[in-house]
Amino acid sequence: MTALDHNPQLSSASDVAVSYIPAEHLSRLLALRHQDPHSILGSHPTDRGVIVRTWRPDARKVFLLVDGEPPREMQPRPEPGLFEVLVPQRREVFPYRLSVQYAGDLVVTVREPYSFLPTLGELDLYLWAEQKHERIWEKMGAHSRELDGVAGTAFAVWAPNAAGISVVGDFNSWDGRIDMMRLLGNSGVWEIFVPDLPAGSRYKFEIRTQAGELALKSDPFALATECPPATASKVYQSEYSFNDSSWMSARNSRDPLRTPVAIYEMHLGSWRRVPEEGSRSLSYRELASQLVEYLVDVGFTHVEFLPVMEHPFTGSWGYETTGYYAPTARYGAPDDFRYLIDCLHQNGIGVILDWAPAHFPTDAFGLGRFDGSALYEHLDPRQGFHPEWNTFIFNFGRDEVRSFLLGSAKFWLEEFHADGIRVDAVSSMLYLDYGRKNSEWIPNIHGGNENLEAISFLKELNQQIYARHPDAMMIAEESTAWPGVSRPLYVGGLGFGFKWDMGWMHDTLEYFSKPPIYRRFYHRDLTFGFVYAWFENFMLPLSHDEVVYGKRSLLDKMPGDRWQKFANLRALFGYMWARPGKKILFMGGEFGQWREWNHDASLDWNLLDEPDHRGVQNLVRDLNRIYRAEPAFWEADHQPAGFQWIDANNSDENVIAFMRIAPGSSRKVICVCNFSPVVRMGYRVGVPEPGLYREILNSDASLYGGSNQGNAGAVTAQQTPWNGLPNSLSLTLPPLATLWFEVPAVS
Repeated sequence: MTALDHNPQLSSASDVAVSYIPAEHLSRLLALRHQDPHSILGSHPTDRGVIVRTWRPDARKVFLLVDGEPPREMQPRPEPGLFEVLVPQRREVFPYRLSVQYAGDLVVTVREPYSFLPTLGELDLYLWAEQKHERIWEKMGAHSRELDGVAGTAFAVWAPNAAGISVVGDFNSWDGRIDMMRLLGNSGVWEIFVPDLPAGSRYKFEIRTQAGELALKSDPFALATECPPATASKVYQSEYSFNDSSWMSARNSRDPLRTPVAIYEMHLGSWRRVPEEGSRSLSYRELASQLVEYLVDVGFTHVEFLPVMEHPFTGSWGYETTGYYAPTARYGAPDDFRYLIDCLHQNGIGVILDWAPAHFPTDAFGLGRFDGSALYEHLDPRQGFHPEWNTFIFNFGRDEVRSFLLGSAKFWLEEFHADGIRVDAVSSMLYLDYGRKNSEWIPNIHGGNENLEAISFLKELNQQIYARHPDAMMIAEESTAWPGVSRPLYVGGLGFGFKWDMGWMHDTLEYFSKPPIYRRFYHRDLTFGFVYAWFENFMLPLSHDEVVYGKRSLLDKMPGDRWQKFANLRALFGYMWARPGKKILFMGGEFGQWREWNHDASLDWNLLDEPDHRGVQNLVRDLNRIYRAEPAFWEADHQPAGFQWIDANNSDENVIAFMRIAPGSSRKVICVCNFSPVVRMGYRVGVPEPGLYREILNSDASLYGGSNQGNAGAVTAQQTPWNGLPNSLSLTLPPLATLWFEVPAVS
């Protein structure tokens, strides 16, 4: 049954009616366009007693049930489906139920939603509008509550321009005439408490626009959703208790800038699949055992999940989000995702979540034109629509939109114990002309291309997050030369803790893709990044974006025959792990995946049966082990004091050498890279101290699939000045390889 075309003949009073209702109010109510249906329906004290009124379309009879009293038959008004009764001996509202009789002897006993007070107070609404509500997700959306001793679900949604809103679902046969919401003052927030509605119920908001159109929308604040392609929201009540207090306590004492960070970036749905069951993805709980065991073995400090927030299109990888407060139902329930994070923490692995606040998809059930107006987005497509991605752009100048997004970021940190948020597509937020032609954007008030509202939002985001969670990691995926992305607000920065070094990724892969004979002409790609290395707190990403859309896998980018491809990849990893900056590697790279990443298929784990792939994995395992144990690699990652060039200029032989330094402990490590396929005997490298230099890593070792050229595990320094240093080593440089040497301690 639907109420969408319901248009009964109206009357303001009759001989049958118990009470008078102004025709205008009745008209709006029956057209589902009344902003306060509670003012008509429910119970209302009068001088004659309490009038109870209900609208039950298609009902034949309705009886009022009050505990300890006989049933009272309610009188039908001339307006079809509208019933009322006067209880003369009452002067105040009272609890009651309704017995509703339909055709076919169907009888349903229900409680009315119109006899309950609002579940949001004036303070909640004020803080929401001012971007100051610390836990807005506990007020907006759908929440199991108990009011006046009655269990049910409280709903709240922001839609200031709607003419009327109903909550619909299986519980009312998706009939918008049953549970109409009320508008709370001038807040734009609509609210209703539906009694006896349990967790797990499906629902949406049926919104009537000022233009008379109907929109069926998912809840922006939904805590759970149906599994796509279904789009309904679900009432959800978490029952999970975390057991990661030791991790959370230790996190408070760690400074991410001065601790080892090696991140395994991954897509949950395609990491590993179950071929025996139609190649389905692993569930959150299956990942909690298999993924945790794998990460502990390979040694990464953190895992970064491509967006887990609900999204309709799997091919967007989560970056076109519709559920900013709900983990995707593809892999299980929200508490299952909590369990996954809990298990990771209990095994010493941090969790970073990708988050996409720059734009959102245009799906009809989502945020776009939510109440018939451009509510979450700008109306003008030059500001509110992204031409490259065909998505809407958030209106960062609107306080309620900022509250929605600020709440989402805090939600994942507080409700799911995430350790960091990686903000996607920051560049597209900073520039009004990003991805646009000259005629497709509007300058700011100063005539520039900077998005002042988005800049203000990003600063507010970081300020609020770090005020509540100073130990969190706020990471910007920003690809331009915008200054101060990871610098504090008080020096004019955006306030992030880290920034992805996209320039390093591009330059480095450009260099390594060239045959060694031509690399001398691209030597600048290796060294240019050090010109700006200390301007930001950089992370070094080899991310998912570099192994899709015809760019080929990391291994397949490498030049040469099969042996040279593997050697190049091993040399790249050895160089990357020694270079200043935190490390990020997308899944599959750690064992040399041949194919490009496909979000609909598992990684090719069978490749580990082959020695060269297994060798790459062995190398990454050792890189992580040594990296985590050696302060020289991370104590001063973002300071010039943590790095020193030894030889940056030997482009003809494709060799570089540098030193990493831990100023606090004076520990030092020498890194020498030979990016040519030539074995170089007696290659001299300057070093700071005399003594025995232990070779702690050789990417050409046979364990890793290499030719096992090297220096027999150690080299004694000679008192021959070289590279401006008082001592030097005479080395054998393996082909296409990276070497690490531990500098002996000064006695």
